[in-house]
Amino acid sequence: MFSDQKKSKSENTNEQNRIAAGTTITGDISGKGGFRIEGTLDGNLKTAGKVVISEGGLIKGKLECQHADIEGKINGNLHVSGTLSLRTAAVIEGEVSAGKLAIEPGATFNATCKMNGDIKSLKQKDEKRSA
Repeated sequence: MFSDQKKSKSENTNEQNRIAAGTTITGDISGKGGFRIEGTLDGNLKTAGKVVISEGGLIKGKLECQHADIEGKINGNLHVSGTLSLRTAAVIEGEVSAGKLAIEPGATFNATCKMNGDIKSLKQKDEKRSA
């Protein structure tokens, strides 16, 4: 009766993990839920969830996630399959790959960037106009 409403913990990606301010972690982290980084991660982070890097948070390494909201700093490669939002205090240095990119005025973006969104062909539009 209640079995269809139960979800196993491995299916739940709404869980939130937190690295508190003043904490430094050295090594790689992977998970399915979201992460909030207020401290320092010296390593790689891979998750299917959303990553929030608060002001004062720092990642030195590769970040792979679905969505990211950044106020802190990243030194390394960043791969976001969905939306990457850079707040005013954000500092990004490295290579970035994102589906969508939103940058607030004041953010520092010293990176090469590749957009992975849908590419619309200009030739098709031009062909329709000339016909």
